[in-house]
Amino acid sequence: MYNMRVHFIAVGGAVMHNLAIALHKKGYRVTGSDDEIYEPSRSRLLKYGLLPEKSGWFPEMITADIDTIILGMHARADNPELLKAKEIGLEIKSFPEYLYEQTKNKKRIVVAGSHGKTTTTAMIMHVFRTLGIRFDYMAGSQIDGFETMVGLSDDSEIAVFEGDEYLTSPIDRRPKFHLYMPDIAILNGISWDHMNVFPTFENYVEQYRIFIDKITEGGLLIYFEGDPEVKRIAAESGKNIRKIPYSVHGYFQNKTGFFAATHNRMVPMKVFGEHNMQNLSAAKEACIAAGVDEDDFYRAISDFEGTSRRLQKVRENEKGIIYLDFAHSPSKVKATVEAIISRYPGRNILACLELHTYSSLNIDFLPHYEGTMSGSTASFIYFNPHSIEIKKLKPVSKEDVRAAFGDSNLRVFNDSKELFETIRNTGLTAPVFLFMSSGDFNGHDITELLD
Repeated sequence: MYNMRVHFIAVGGAVMHNLAIALHKKGYRVTGSDDEIYEPSRSRLLKYGLLPEKSGWFPEMITADIDTIILGMHARADNPELLKAKEIGLEIKSFPEYLYEQTKNKKRIVVAGSHGKTTTTAMIMHVFRTLGIRFDYMAGSQIDGFETMVGLSDDSEIAVFEGDEYLTSPIDRRPKFHLYMPDIAILNGISWDHMNVFPTFENYVEQYRIFIDKITEGGLLIYFEGDPEVKRIAAESGKNIRKIPYSVHGYFQNKTGFFAATHNRMVPMKVFGEHNMQNLSAAKEACIAAGVDEDDFYRAISDFEGTSRRLQKVRENEKGIIYLDFAHSPSKVKATVEAIISRYPGRNILACLELHTYSSLNIDFLPHYEGTMSGSTASFIYFNPHSIEIKKLKPVSKEDVRAAFGDSNLRVFNDSKELFETIRNTGLTAPVFLFMSSGDFNGHDITELLD
């Protein structure tokens, strides 16, 4: 059998290196290059013998025997390897295009929306795996029980993809989720994000209209009816598809734990919070549409423990509990803070948010965060002025941040050492620490707070 040869330009990306590993495991001949590769990508590529020998771009690696070039978003349009590939006429695909190509004859479930994508995708994957259903997948975060974030096989009949709205590649400015052509689509909410790419809210919403239009003829849209924008564009779509609205799944909690509930069942859960119950409703509808029995779904989902950096409990002892979450947009921050407050009534809650993304560090976008941190016992914001310089944004002061959040008790820091020194000395008894960031708090180890 002929071994397909693929070369990754910008192999170090989160999904890119996982796709490289998945194709290597499938028997493909895989090479790649990048000018910077960080952990955990570096160690994982090294483990499979896929780590480039040297950093940088090497057009001499681009030869006519390569079947496909897979181009990552980190590369630039003038990348020398990309220019060489174009010059000799090689097939060039982004990873969303490539994933579609690999799964075009399978039933594709695509999870889209501004929040909950990764968790909902992971829930569906967990149920399928528990029930022994073979499937291909791509998730935006590492999930327990799955070695890679991408899985491709020749004998599966279904694929589950997280549908990210960010751009596809430096030469393809379409959102990634426009390329997957779902048979079953989930749309869980619309909250303006990535304002560097989608300059207005209307422009952002339009990407979701296009996503709905990409559903295959006769396919299915599962949409959250609690979001007015989602409900509106679902109703406006004239596409020949079925539409199933969903709401937040019933739930309750007591001293023994957190439970998903219906009129005739009570399911103990390992995840908690209203937002996770919204995700569970979406996952349930998708699984049932894919042929899963409802009783089997509930039996499987009760063991789901969440995903990395999505309300992830990273440490607990008698001094407190530490949670880490990827929340960065205003709606995600608000939902995450509310989930922790609800789960731990009467406890001291210390919430800390790092402003790290382009939108969150934009002085014009900051007012969208008003009120998002209210309710916690102590609230902290951290931002690194160097990140603002790198993104070439207008300077932001601590006073600007405090005014935008509209919380006089909020404490704002632009020095991570000072931030953690202050947190260590707050004097709260056995607090629940909630750290939210798409960054890493300037490399600080948050678990040491309980030492």
